[in-house]
Amino acid sequence: MCCVPEVLVSRPLALESGDAAWLALKKIARVHVRTVESKVALTRHPKLKNVAAVITMGTDPVDSKFLAAAPQLAIVANHAVGYNNIDLDAARARGVIVCNTPGVLTNATAELTIGLLFAAARRFGEGVTMIRKSAYRGWHPCLMLGRELAGARLGIVGHGRIGAAVAAKAWALGMDVVHSSPMGGIALDDLLRTSDFVSIHCPLNAKTKGMFGSREFALMKQGSYLINAARGEIVDERALLAALRKNLRGAALDVFHNEPKLNPKLRTHPAVFVLPHLGSATVEARAGMARLAVNAVIEVLSGRPPANRVS
Repeated sequence: MCCVPEVLVSRPLALESGDAAWLALKKIARVHVRTVESKVALTRHPKLKNVAAVITMGTDPVDSKFLAAAPQLAIVANHAVGYNNIDLDAARARGVIVCNTPGVLTNATAELTIGLLFAAARRFGEGVTMIRKSAYRGWHPCLMLGRELAGARLGIVGHGRIGAAVAAKAWALGMDVVHSSPMGGIALDDLLRTSDFVSIHCPLNAKTKGMFGSREFALMKQGSYLINAARGEIVDERALLAALRKNLRGAALDVFHNEPKLNPKLRTHPAVFVLPHLGSATVEARAGMARLAVNAVIEVLSGRPPANRVS
């Protein structure tokens, strides 16, 4: 048993105990799963110094300190599409392979984005609050008027897998869809000026962090809406709150700064609808993500090149 590699899993995965990938991993490695209730930081986990592989969540920082605490580490399999939580240069310097889990959560996140569009346009948050506060006094013709998606323009910022899937679903709803990305589409400023809804689907990196600030919000149409199912740090929240007092009609967010702590002004704002990062939260997507991460670990521990290696 001394030669059996050890694997640390940051959080329990959405896999049945009899899942083929999970059983295959357990055949070749000793697996340690950190519980949801664990108060021990991942960098201080007693098994970290011995592990050959770790399956991390997108919220787990993997930096030089983490890598130094895991001298035998061969692979970090990130249970997420994004990998902004990982210092790729530090991993490369130590010869640690980094993998992610793209593709399998595309539809789930796109579906949720469409839900956010409806929530913003039809004022779901305000309606729920009205009911819960027993403030509903009966139907009348001007009660909580929203707007229809059909005929409205949706501007998609970032046109990768998820952005393209959102575009297809929005087009089926009768929306006019434009996009802006490094690979093409229209200029971002033009998208902001002409879109009724702006939906963010770009990765978080040095170029996109804080890219939605006062200037960008000032360009948006009067009565427009912001949708964010990408990363909270892409949006300057103070600038968003200011825009909601000026030209934005509403915002629907699945992500925000300092998760899980939410800015109280966003939490209580009547025109802001917020979800607790549920983009990939379907049985199908989370199981698919887990299998990709597990299979990447199996490949590396077996001496084979893994799929979805981050270059």
